[in-house]
Amino acid sequence: MEMKQTMQMRGLLLLLPALWALFSRDFRAVTEAKGVGMPIKLTVSQGQPVKLNCSLEGMEEPEMLWIKDGAVVQGIDQVYIPVNEEHWIGFLSLKSVDRTDSGKYWCQVETNGKKEESQHVWLIVEGVPYFTVEPKDQSVIPGRPFQMACAAVGPPEPVTIVWWMGDSRVGHPDLSPSILNVSGINQSTVFSCEAHNIKGLSSSRTAIVQIKAIPFPPLNVTVTKITSNNASVTWQSGFDGLSPLHSCMVQQVAELQDEVVTEVFSVPPFTRALPGLKHATNYSVRVQCSNEMGSSPFSDWVYFQTLGLAPNCTPQNVHIIQRDSCLILEWEAVAPEMFGENALGYRLEWSQDNITQGELIVKEARANLSMWNPLKDLLIKVCILSSAGCGPWSEPLLLTSQDLIGGQRQPLYGTSWVPVVLGILTALVTAVALALILLRKRRKETRFGQAFGSVVRGDPVVHFRAVRSFNREVPELIEVTLDSIGISDELKTKLKDVLIQEQQFTLGRMLGKGEFGSVREGQLKMPDGSLQKVAVKMLKADIFTSNDIEEFLKEAACMKEFDHPHITKLIGVSLRNRPKGRLPIPMVVLPFMKHGDLHSFLLMSRIGENPFSLPLQTLLKFMIHIANGMEYLSSKNFIHRDLAARNCMLDENMNVCVADFGLSKKIYSGDYYRQGSASKLPVKWLALESLADNLYTTHSDVWAFGVTMWEIVTRGQTPYAGIENAEIYNYLISGNRLKQPPECLEDIYDLMCRCWHLEPKLRPSFGALKLQLEMILARLSLLSNSQDPLYVNVGRSQEACRSEVTMNCPFGVLNGETGAIAAVTSDCRYIMNPLCLGNDAESERHQDLSDGEAQSLLYDLEMGAKLC
Repeated sequence: MEMKQTMQMRGLLLLLPALWALFSRDFRAVTEAKGVGMPIKLTVSQGQPVKLNCSLEGMEEPEMLWIKDGAVVQGIDQVYIPVNEEHWIGFLSLKSVDRTDSGKYWCQVETNGKKEESQHVWLIVEGVPYFTVEPKDQSVIPGRPFQMACAAVGPPEPVTIVWWMGDSRVGHPDLSPSILNVSGINQSTVFSCEAHNIKGLSSSRTAIVQIKAIPFPPLNVTVTKITSNNASVTWQSGFDGLSPLHSCMVQQVAELQDEVVTEVFSVPPFTRALPGLKHATNYSVRVQCSNEMGSSPFSDWVYFQTLGLAPNCTPQNVHIIQRDSCLILEWEAVAPEMFGENALGYRLEWSQDNITQGELIVKEARANLSMWNPLKDLLIKVCILSSAGCGPWSEPLLLTSQDLIGGQRQPLYGTSWVPVVLGILTALVTAVALALILLRKRRKETRFGQAFGSVVRGDPVVHFRAVRSFNREVPELIEVTLDSIGISDELKTKLKDVLIQEQQFTLGRMLGKGEFGSVREGQLKMPDGSLQKVAVKMLKADIFTSNDIEEFLKEAACMKEFDHPHITKLIGVSLRNRPKGRLPIPMVVLPFMKHGDLHSFLLMSRIGENPFSLPLQTLLKFMIHIANGMEYLSSKNFIHRDLAARNCMLDENMNVCVADFGLSKKIYSGDYYRQGSASKLPVKWLALESLADNLYTTHSDVWAFGVTMWEIVTRGQTPYAGIENAEIYNYLISGNRLKQPPECLEDIYDLMCRCWHLEPKLRPSFGALKLQLEMILARLSLLSNSQDPLYVNVGRSQEACRSEVTMNCPFGVLNGETGAIAAVTSDCRYIMNPLCLGNDAESERHQDLSDGEAQSLLYDLEMGAKLC
């Protein structure tokens, strides 16, 4: 045993030099557990790994703790390595630091009741600026000055603020915090700001500044609570003109009178009483509301009529007649002219113990009473009723319980218990009979099941039906729920209402598989008994952990929020049970897409066993469908981060749906997302800012859409063929882009170039891309019908086209006559001005096209519709 321990110790000692070499690139806080030196500052970039170590001598198996800002560090990788019996080294690893990791660190041990601390380390995490104040939406008076505020912090400092109004920069760069003074606007405008430091830039949320206006007329003006002398008018406020309503005016006019009664009062509430009206009179009323910009137009007139006066006479000689089990109330009839207008008859009320037992309206001076208790005193009163209300009540008529019981033997009220008693007895007899039958059946069962059946010709028939079956070899499966797989409560809440039991569907043939999972065809049983063909996406059974399950199901939770014809809809999620306590296999149930993913479909059209032709109009429709779906995603503040042809699906009607939301993220603050840790990413579809600083926005999704357009036009070719992933950034920053495919229209390639603009905010939105693609498609369809020859490429060779593309679309500045591309430097290394989108190159190219050889659809759209 001692020999073995000696060998292990020697092995550790041999490993120590290698460990020291491994951590030599990282900061070391090496000190003994006694004494605290001057704090050491360690500055690292956001997203980088950091390793701290602490050396302790003079203790055997110490309890070493890492402390940050006075609190014990939990949940971080910590390793302790013994050098010898009384010398230990502890390591603290931070895999990918962010701002929350900034602070003061030290290690601590406790010996002889005293706490000893190591030297302190100040960890400073540097990254792109973080916004503390972002532009806010507001409403302003036309032409009046207002201010916008923006502030961001580092480290590193200083942080410079650049303001944007629409797609144009305004003002001069200013140190944070920054106030933008706007002299005034006359139409709704969007504002945003960018925060720059030496690490890069961050984009704020986009604030909408709208113009205040006079309000719209009130809506749904209604007159309620109408009586002889009063009424109440209510309404709903119309559009307030982006300025709160402070008052409303009600005007009322009586019939055959010229006088208009006007009343102005504060709002809300949006209701007003109209007292002092004349009875049986027609009135008109209308409402107007005001804000700081002025008064709205009046609403339409609303007409109503007050009620007449209520009757003023009282029924006389009210008396009761008892006949068998009922009471008949009578009184003297009132002459018709005493009723007044809109007579309704007579109203009766009777009560016992000061509680109203019933009400009744009758036409004649006679009524039968019900719902009363003969054991209690009865109080009855009568009035004359019209539409204006009830007249004076008669003197209450009191009937005591002795009067009620003495005038009749026993009312039917007392015999109502007989059916109840009979019902209870019947229920008891039935329950006893069922209990006897069950007891007799139980006696025929063994402890393993029922062994004997009915007797046939004097002999019992022996058969066996087990109560429960057992299998000694296969462990019993237990029902799996979301509570048993270790996912977060928030994710469980999102998926609870879309959980599908495994028994509701069957799995069929394999549709495709990848490194981490597969997709299989399935049949889902619907509530009405019918079967729906679905696609079931599942993780591989042998490679995932509970964290993988959570990440996989997050994609389903993400899809649950979507409802759009060009976004893949979630049908549900399910968990496939497995024995031996193994984690269940998570499954996401999706609609079945007949033609599979778009990339495979494009490849089959070009190099499949039976190639087929895809018209340009069809390819444009694919692009429009994707742009439509992505416009919806961006409106929901989602960034996809993995848009490509392989992640778009084709249904049986050739409609494209954007799918695969494994990398998508919901943006909760601002309009960007920063990747914090390394993961497999689609490098050849990433924008420059994503490659440089892990920055993802809707603008970076637009870049990926441009690459997807290139895939569609080339029928599934690989972008940047021959260029390694590691070389993509240098290739792009040098001004290179994907070349124009030979059969690609000038208009479509222009849109691609705009998607690859180095300035993210100057890339078109998905809405603008969809509109321009639809106009190109409409123009193509129109020209196809008229056989217009303007779109035939006449007299230019493929080499000439390539040369022209190279000269017209470099993303940099041409250096003299040599044509060498020189990158434009700035405070952010990926912000440059592409020449192919500049005014000079654009006008030169359009001038070249106007000489008669060809025409650009996009140029026509820009010059005619002024869309770009």
